[in-house]
Amino acid sequence: MREAIKEAARAWWHLATGAALAVCCLLMAAVALFTAVLTLTVIGAGVLPESVLLLRRLAGRERSRTAARTGVPVPEAYLPLEGPLPARVRTAVTDPGTHRDLIWAAAHAVYGIALWCVSLVVWVCALTVDGVWTGLAGRPPLVLPLIGRLAGLETDWARALLTPAPSAARDAALAARVEQLTATRAGAVAAHGAELRRIERDLHDGAQARLVALSMRIGLARRAYDSDPATARKLLDDAQEQAEEALAELRHVVRGIHPPILTDRGLTGAVRALAASSGLEVEVSVTGLDGEDHDHGHGVRAPAAVEAAAYFVVAEALTNAAKHSGAARASVALTREPAGLRVLVEDAGRGGAEAGERGGSGLTGMRRRVAALDGAVRLTSPHGGPTVIEVELPCVW
Repeated sequence: MREAIKEAARAWWHLATGAALAVCCLLMAAVALFTAVLTLTVIGAGVLPESVLLLRRLAGRERSRTAARTGVPVPEAYLPLEGPLPARVRTAVTDPGTHRDLIWAAAHAVYGIALWCVSLVVWVCALTVDGVWTGLAGRPPLVLPLIGRLAGLETDWARALLTPAPSAARDAALAARVEQLTATRAGAVAAHGAELRRIERDLHDGAQARLVALSMRIGLARRAYDSDPATARKLLDDAQEQAEEALAELRHVVRGIHPPILTDRGLTGAVRALAASSGLEVEVSVTGLDGEDHDHGHGVRAPAAVEAAAYFVVAEALTNAAKHSGAARASVALTREPAGLRVLVEDAGRGGAEAGERGGSGLTGMRRRVAALDGAVRLTSPHGGPTVIEVELPCVW
């Protein structure tokens, strides 16, 4: 009997919160009317997208209530309200999700209050007329299950009104995907531009300057060759040193574009080399990739672009850890997964990495490089540590 009463109380509370939401829907009707009038005057068109966002929040609240009651989430599908004002107004007017929310709000304003009122009548009957007889018999009032059915009726109506049509869900998913790809493309273009500027700067300040100095020394040596052989020999020695330094600079630039070590040793060997030269005590673990178990045929290489991105992620993470974290140890894990490559870099430092420190230009460049491959970067760095950078790079094996 106690459990039946508790279940009826939970169902009634669901109906009561639904009634409160119905009152909000009534207020939303007034907001919608006010917005429509302002929109017709053109001057108040900017209010329309904000009103639609408010309506979406109300519908989202109903989806949460329904999911909490039934245990099954209610899907949603909206077109993104972004861009200049004309585009946002056009989206707000044409979005099928907004039309669906309006229909639900109008219907819920009626049935939300009606069902709650019926539940009050049922409670009165259960606690008075029916309760006298059933209490003597030691069983719950017979009408209590009706409250649960009323709550079920409300969740059924909400789900039917708020669930998007398959075509609308596909359109919303496509719009979200286009938006994501647009942002990814912008990030990739920005990363590419930054990379070109870095290469240009390295060539101008490094290799080009050394080649100019080399040319000058060779010219001086040629002039002094007949009159002062010793000076000419010294100038040629200097020129040889300049040539070697220029070659070193060029190798450095080439490594910044695509490290040759990736081609020679694969990702595993390249990461182990980074770990050895990082200045930290780094533990490297590899699962399912090149260099792990070639004798038994289990070693697999990721695509070149994925290997390069993973290499630069590890390089940036270990460099940041050595410079900023105060850590003496770090770990790198490379894991082949069905959907791609997972890179996990963790240091035992002080943590607290944010946009002003390790989350600055280094992490921004890392995010852009990974986003260009449709990957994801997650940074976890509570104060006191540890700092964990987790990267997922999708690829086909």
